Amino acid sequence: MDRPFDYLVPASMEHTAEPGRLVRVPFAGTDAEGYVLERLASTDHTGRMARLRRVVSGLPVLPGATLELCRQVAAEYGGTLSDVVRLAVPGRHAGAEEKVLRAAPVRHDPVALGPDLLGWEHHRAGPAFLAHVRDGSSPRAVATFAPGSDPFALLALAARAALASGRTALLVVPDHRDLDRLGAALERVVPEGHVRLEADLGPAARYRSFLQALTGRARVVAGTRAAVFAPLPNLGLVAVLEDGDDSHAEQRAPYPHVREVAVLRAEQAGAAALFAGWTRTAETQLLLESGWARPVLATRDTVRARAPRIAVAGTSGPDAQDPLAAAARLPSDGWRVLRDAVRRGPVLVQVPRTGYVPTLACQTCREPARCTSCHGPLAVPDAGERAACRWCGRPATDWTCGHCGDSRFRAVVTGARRTAEELGRAFPGVDVRTSGGSHVLDVVPGGPSLVIATPGAEPVAPGGYAAAMLLDGWALLARPDLRAAEEAYRRWTAAAALVQPASAGGAVVLVADPQAAPAQALVRWDPAGFAERELAQRRELDLPPAARFAGLIGPAADVEEFVAALPALPGVRVLGPLPVPDRPGQAPAVRSVVRVPRERSAELATAVKTVTAGRSVRKLPLVRVRVDPLQIG
Repeated sequence: MDRPFDYLVPASMEHTAEPGRLVRVPFAGTDAEGYVLERLASTDHTGRMARLRRVVSGLPVLPGATLELCRQVAAEYGGTLSDVVRLAVPGRHAGAEEKVLRAAPVRHDPVALGPDLLGWEHHRAGPAFLAHVRDGSSPRAVATFAPGSDPFALLALAARAALASGRTALLVVPDHRDLDRLGAALERVVPEGHVRLEADLGPAARYRSFLQALTGRARVVAGTRAAVFAPLPNLGLVAVLEDGDDSHAEQRAPYPHVREVAVLRAEQAGAAALFAGWTRTAETQLLLESGWARPVLATRDTVRARAPRIAVAGTSGPDAQDPLAAAARLPSDGWRVLRDAVRRGPVLVQVPRTGYVPTLACQTCREPARCTSCHGPLAVPDAGERAACRWCGRPATDWTCGHCGDSRFRAVVTGARRTAEELGRAFPGVDVRTSGGSHVLDVVPGGPSLVIATPGAEPVAPGGYAAAMLLDGWALLARPDLRAAEEAYRRWTAAAALVQPASAGGAVVLVADPQAAPAQALVRWDPAGFAERELAQRRELDLPPAARFAGLIGPAADVEEFVAALPALPGVRVLGPLPVPDRPGQAPAVRSVVRVPRERSAELATAVKTVTAGRSVRKLPLVRVRVDPLQIG
């Protein structure tokens, strides 16, 4: 079904059924919606042709550039064109469309870049990047921001540079909190001509923003994941903030990643590209080493002047040689930093897990505690509550360990709420705030307080935090994930960047293995060196992005058939199958991973798409296919 179909255009629709319009057509005994891809004078179809029923949209909502981008994304990820178009074009809302069509044309005033660089001057090659964008060139950069920088102001100024060249700009951030902050920055730097595009807007507002971009009424689009497809004419800049954030990976087939779509779009439109954040991913490091992009990096003088003092707990002070002190969850040198800093202002405490006690184990043998009903993990939801299953919710009143028979629990990980309770007792009279899960704070007051936050939910403190404590670093490093070290470093750096510089007394204490590469990189504030090391290790082990992977999930027999049907690509290797952890209401499944050298990426995508299509035609059970899965294991 992943192909175009030919229809006759009635004379009454001669001037409205233009390419890109949404239409209704008869298909398989019913009416269906589709897009006009092109108009031809003749057809190769030899049978009887049906006619278009109706032209639905008043505008060509799938312009040629967007259609071509969707085709490239489908080919890159082994997906179907219709699935990608569904991601790129939001559902039509007639009322919103009518308002845009009736609105008067907008005339935008010329924009100048101005002398204020808002912090770009502290980054080597930063001013040059802006100057090239302003002059109409299309530079490509990977920027790692200096501590204390305002990343949203920096992105807004890059967008203004694109407007100064007479072009448009597209800015993509991980989530709605980042989008709020970017919107505030755009209000200051680009006071008009920008729109917000995200799924949370609702059908009408999202479609209206989409059409404003399509018709040129908006010159800057700021949005989350799906905004990377926004149909901006004369695109001059594509910018992505924190491309390592999981939110940038689409959760619907064919699961494209914002970073890869942005690369394709910049090449297609001849636009400038900017991948920015506190750190670099291995993927953006590969872009640098291939010559596709150039680095924009904070100067060492700026880092020394603006970074907080960073120490790994248990490696300094009077307890440096005490292994028990170093192994404590809150080592004594960390306590001293907390005690001194909380007198001067807010102190951030980062805890990897939300909840109270999110993970339990057997008191005797340390085996993970599992539900006797569904085999889900047991946890204590809140203070004073009984242990219960996180999957089915059943209380663990009759639980006994299947390995040793003990019925007692121990906490494996202490959550944010439990940490807040402990610190509240240790610092009586100090305000304790939590941020994470469904309750995320955007800003905290500047007075003395303790702010307990999960990674990614850290609120902003006016003037910066007096100090930060990064707890349970082992929990982030021990994740069974290819990107565990990279993610831990990104989370720690994002928190440390919110702290006052060392000259103002700012300090960060990391509770983690001091020999771990992310911990050493944090102490040195060396995102470039860490990314180079990470990519070198991936190359040595033939792991992404040095190689291309395709994950296959389904019943064991179907996955085996799928793998057997794949062509013998040079350098191909199949890993697995391994059982996928059981989930309530789901049939048992296995996971296999197909690996090929990076230069065979296109062949792998074509192969998995061909096998999937063949199984669909034969009405065989579908195997879930994900090219470049976030998790390999």
